[in-house]
Parts: sequence; structure tokens; C-alpha cells
Amino acid sequence: MTLEIRPARPGEEGLVLGFIRKLADYEELLHEVTADEADLREGLFGPAPRCHCDLAFWNGAPAGFALWFYNFSTFAGKAGIYLEDLFVEPGLRGKGIGKALLKRLARRCVDEGLPRLQWWVLDWNEPSIAVYKSLGAKPMDAWTVFRVSGPELEELAT
Repeated sequence: MTLEIRPARPGEEGLVLGFIRKLADYEELLHEVTADEADLREGLFGPAPRCHCDLAFWNGAPAGFALWFYNFSTFAGKAGIYLEDLFVEPGLRGKGIGKALLKRLARRCVDEGLPRLQWWVLDWNEPSIAVYKSLGAKPMDAWTVFRVSGPELEELAT
């Protein structure tokens, strides 16, 4: 059994979108996915890429992905990595693929002198929360996530 993790390549936007849709379905949010392959092509490989994606392959077959981008901590005065999405095919969970994707991002942080790797997890996703805690991740319970989108974003922009 072999695991390969590598950056997504141009032409693999459909694979990435497939993983995004599977994750959204698992999270019962598939109705919110509006991205298409052209959006991902621009975001990942356009003239000013906004995100990065690592793909995992188990015995040569697509197994999962981690989509991430750099953020910035004003308190630390340094960039960090924000993991937007992490997904492993259900039949391949428990083989260390998700952990390997996280370890790759942690290694990038250490190699680049970035002080943190962070992400959100839905509060009902107990299996993932247990895995993250076992890896040393700490919940940020004192923080509340806010979002402005849609008509409210348009109104705020005026």
C-alpha cells in the first residue's frame, strides 16, 4: 500500500471540485457549492493564485485533498496557513491519509517559519475533532466566527 501526496496540477480542477462536492455533501452543505472548474483553475493556477491544493493518492487512486492558503497574524507579525478543506474518501479513512495531509502542511509551516496552522471544524463532527485533538490541535472556544455575504455584503460595501 502506497501513499503519495503532491500539489494539484493544472487539468486536475475536476478532481478537486469532486472532492469539494463530496466534503460539502458530508457536511450537508452541497446546496452551497457554486464553484466550478473555471473558478478553481483561476484560484489555483491563475496569474494571481489565491489558494493551494495538495492531493493524496492511495495506490495511485485519488484518495483525498487539502485546500489551503496563507493568512497573516498581526500579533505574530507572520503568515500562517489556513486549511480551508480537508477530505479523505470514506473507504480510505483510518489509513493515515488525513494525518499525512496535515503533517505535510505542518512541515511547510516549520520549513517556512510560519507560527501556526489553523482550520475550522463543524461542532458536530466528533470523529474529526477527536483526530485533531489527538494530533495536538486545540479548539479556539473563546472565538466566534462571523461572516458577511450575499445581500449583506453588498449593503456593507455601499
